[in-house]
Amino acid sequence: MKSRQLWVVRHAQPLVAPGICYGALDVTADPAATAECARRLAVVLPHGLWVRHSPLQRCEQLAQALQALRPDLASDPDGRLVEMDFGTWEGRAWTEIAHADIDAWTARFADHRPGGGESLASMLRRVAHALQEARETAHRQKGDVLWISHAGVARCVQWLQDGRAANGVPPQADQWPLEAPAPGYWSCFALGPAPQHGIT
Repeated sequence: MKSRQLWVVRHAQPLVAPGICYGALDVTADPAATAECARRLAVVLPHGLWVRHSPLQRCEQLAQALQALRPDLASDPDGRLVEMDFGTWEGRAWTEIAHADIDAWTARFADHRPGGGESLASMLRRVAHALQEARETAHRQKGDVLWISHAGVARCVQWLQDGRAANGVPPQADQWPLEAPAPGYWSCFALGPAPQHGIT
């Protein structure tokens, strides 16, 4: 039987200056880049997909552009798919954030809340719950799942899927996946049985 896939699509290039921290900051994406991403996706995505998107407008733009080309791909917002919230760091240049504050985050990478925002452990929990629902839905409906989301969510899925979370030890900064889809592109993950890990 064909393996079910989770497509994690990253929004198109956001309209924000280079070097700015913009996790949960609700910035818009470039309209032309969004339209081009939607055209690429409309050609390759299979039918029968279950579609969810981050409610941040850069993802909602892509969800709407894709549905205009593929009416079968209507999407609903899912707050579990938002990017990490960096609290008071949002909208600031990374170079303006104190080295001591960044060092404090990397030293306690899983449970520190950068800028007083969201910890990685909290983000992993919400993505893990969404991932479990995606597995169940894919196997029940016998179709793939599409998330229109963010680089950080793609990295969370990669961490949860590759087995490093299985022992329940929280991720360290030097273990965290660095690769993620470029803006307007995507990664695919097999939706097999849920691995046993310590994230609840």
